[in-house]
Amino acid sequence: MLPGSVKLVEVGPRDGLQNEPKAVPTATKVELIERLGAAGLSVIEAGSFVSPKWVPQMADTADVLASVARRPGVSYPVLVPNMKGLEAALAAPGVEEIAVFGAASETFSQRNTNCSIDEGLARMAEVTAAARARGLRVRGYVSCVLGCPYEGDVATAVVTRVADAMFNMGCYEISLGDTIGTGTPLAAQSVVDAVSERVPRDRLAAHFHDTYGQALANILAVMERGVGIVDSSVAGLGGCPYAKGASGNVATEDVLYMLNGMGIRTGVDMDALLQASAMISQALDRVPASRVARALGARKD
Repeated sequence: MLPGSVKLVEVGPRDGLQNEPKAVPTATKVELIERLGAAGLSVIEAGSFVSPKWVPQMADTADVLASVARRPGVSYPVLVPNMKGLEAALAAPGVEEIAVFGAASETFSQRNTNCSIDEGLARMAEVTAAARARGLRVRGYVSCVLGCPYEGDVATAVVTRVADAMFNMGCYEISLGDTIGTGTPLAAQSVVDAVSERVPRDRLAAHFHDTYGQALANILAVMERGVGIVDSSVAGLGGCPYAKGASGNVATEDVLYMLNGMGIRTGVDMDALLQASAMISQALDRVPASRVARALGARKD
C-alpha cells in the first residue's frame, strides 16, 4: 500500500553542491536553503563538517548556518564524518541534527573514509553516542546498497548488517543509498524487504541516484513496500566524489511531480520549488537536470 504522505529530505545544498568544481558563494547557499524552506521542505541538508582539503566546497558550512534565517519546524542537518567533525558541528550555531555515513562495500568504505566497514561503524558509534549525549538527533546513510563502483554487486546481507548497526547505535532514520544509480525496482524492493526485518519500514528512507534513469521507478517501488521518506536534490544537483560516473541525485522537482500526480501529500509547493531550482541553476550557469523543471520552465518562456 502506498503512503498517504511522503517526507522529502532535500539534500541539494550539501550532497548537491559538494562536487562543484568552482566555489559557490556562501550567500548563494544561504539563499538556496531559504528558498527551499519557503517552498515547504521540512528537512534541508545545510552542509557538512568534513576536511576542507577533501571537500573544499563545504568549508563554509559554519558561516552558512550562521546566516540562514531558520523556519520553525524545519530541520537543517549537517553531515559529520568523525569526532573532529562533530566538534566543529557543536561549535557551529544552531546545529540540532547530524548525519553519519557508512558503506555496504569494503572497497568503497576504504576509498571514501580510509577504513573498513567495521572500523567505520565503530567510528560512527562513537560520534552518534557523543552527539546524542549533547541532545542532537542522528540520521544514518548507507552507501552502495544496490551496487558499488569498485565491486559491482553488493550483498544484501551486508546492507542489512550495516543498517541494523546504525539503527541500534541510535540513528533515528536510515537512508538507503543507490550511490551509482544502477538499481532497478525489484532489487530496490528486495533490499527494503531485507533491511525492514531489522529496521522498521517507517524509519527507512530512499536515496536514489538517477544515473541509469531508474530513480523514480525505484522510489515508487519502495513506496509500495511502505517507505515514506525520500531524499532528493533540487535541480538534480550532485553526485558522489568517490563514485566516478555517478550522475546527480534524483531531482526534487521530478519526485514532487510524480507524488502530486498520485495525490500523495508532501507540503511542498511546486512553483516555489521551481524558483529555487532556477535560482541555483542560474548561479551555477547550467540548465537544471530536472526534466520537470525544464518542461515547466519551457511553458513559461
